[in-house]
Parts: sequence; structure tokens; C-alpha cells
Amino acid sequence: MIKVKVQEILEMLDCQCYLGKEDLDREVYKAFGCDLMSDVLAFDTDKTLLLTGLTNNQVIRTAEMMDISVIIFVRGKKPTKEVVDLAKNNNMILLSTKHILYTACGILYEKGLKGVPRREEEQNI
Repeated sequence: MIKVKVQEILEMLDCQCYLGKEDLDREVYKAFGCDLMSDVLAFDTDKTLLLTGLTNNQVIRTAEMMDISVIIFVRGKKPTKEVVDLAKNNNMILLSTKHILYTACGILYEKGLKGVPRREEEQNI
């Protein structure tokens, strides 16, 4: 399983960091891209990076429930102060890239970061 430091991801996707500059050496093993937060709940998200176009509190709350500590907002979206404050309370890293979701996920996949399996798929491996 490949491990990628958030600093490397920041560089790959030419991200802006809104929160967590001091923690960019944190590693992630998988990535998940979606805008429907209920989909996140169906997957095993340990050490996972979440890419989304949503910038609301629900994203932070869902990430908190699933132990996701790194979120990248796509399409140049910027989190509000309220979202940043909520993420700060949960020790999260918040980044933003100008890439669309499809492109950002493709770049990460091409560099070796795989997607998350559904929980039942992981048990069948």
C-alpha cells in the first residue's frame, strides 16, 4: 500500500492550504472523491483523503465521523471561516485546488494513490 505525504499532494495538485500547514507531513493511503456525503459513510476511510466540491459544515461533520483528517476542496472552492474553525477543532488539514474533481482524482491515482474499497469488497479480498 502506497503512503503519500500531504505535502506531496499539495504540490501535485497545486493546492492552497487553509488549515494544517504544520501537519503537511501527515500521510494518507487512499483517496475518495464525492459531493454526496452519505456515500462517504459506505466506505472504509482509514487514512483517507477526501476530495469534494462542497464547502459546508456537513463535510467536516462527515469527515469527523469517518476519521478523515485531510480534505481537498476542488474547483477553486474556499472554505468559510466557520468551516475552518470547525475543522481546526478536529485537527484537520484543509486544502483547495483549481482542478475539477475528476482531474484531481486522476492525478492522485496516476501517482499511485488508490481509491477506497466498499467495506464488503475489502472483506472479500
